[in-house]
Amino acid sequence: MTRVRFVLGEVWQGISRSITLTIALVATFGISLSLLGTSLLVGSQVEEMKDYWFDRVEVSIFLCTSGSDTPSCVAGPATEEQKSQIRTELEALQPLVAEIFFESQQDAYNRFIERFKSSPISANVTPDQLPESFRIKLSNPQEFTTVVNQFLSRPGIEAVRDQRATLSKLFSVLGGLQALAFGFAAAMLVVTSLLVGNTIRVTAYARRRELGIMRLVGASKMALRLPFLLEAIFGALIGGLIATAVLSFIKGYLIDQVIATSFTFTSFFGWDAVISASLICIASGTLLAFITAWFGIARHLKV
Repeated sequence: MTRVRFVLGEVWQGISRSITLTIALVATFGISLSLLGTSLLVGSQVEEMKDYWFDRVEVSIFLCTSGSDTPSCVAGPATEEQKSQIRTELEALQPLVAEIFFESQQDAYNRFIERFKSSPISANVTPDQLPESFRIKLSNPQEFTTVVNQFLSRPGIEAVRDQRATLSKLFSVLGGLQALAFGFAAAMLVVTSLLVGNTIRVTAYARRRELGIMRLVGASKMALRLPFLLEAIFGALIGGLIATAVLSFIKGYLIDQVIATSFTFTSFFGWDAVISASLICIASGTLLAFITAWFGIARHLKV
């Protein structure tokens, strides 16, 4: 018990003697771990959106119209026989093809007007200008090429489009944002490790005579290291708690009360992602503090 009190007393003395450095250490840990946690949440959101949208992805087969100029439409609009043949082949692809919906020109026009009702362009579009199409829901969106390859460039078909192509671009942008956030976090962690090392060295230098005397009277290296390790870990834990608070604010306010109420077309990550990111931040900060402090104090343990 006496030994524990001694170690804790040493930790408190180290913190109180360099309170400015301790505050800077905690603040740096808080910022860097918050950036790390934010990058992890961005990654969780990307995966959540992929699961949400790829389950709803459709392959659209657009049929030729009188205004089509693609080589497969030289014979004019798609005939009823061609439409029937396409439907038959799609039904033969079950269970890969889970749902088939035929959209007429009038259906396409109604959907267009609903989407662009506030735009002047809607007044210049007529139903005959929009193509008929088959909208296909796949049981396994990863096998969309099976449908695309079978129907692409066939007579009566103007184009075969897969929504995954558009979504992949979106997810590439989101992935780039995640990488950028992670890069900032990594840079801040490097800065944090340098600050931890400098803090430990400054504190150890101020107490070099005391350390030398304790080493001469037989104190073990671990006993001398422990107060410095605990001091660094203390800063990391407080910084981790700050990061946890930031991540909780992002989820509880920005996501649930602001963004989710305005963007209802997708789902968002849950609290489990926040808990996981917070634990990773705290564990990473603690490990970084331990390693940096361990090597930062090494040179001052030589007699």
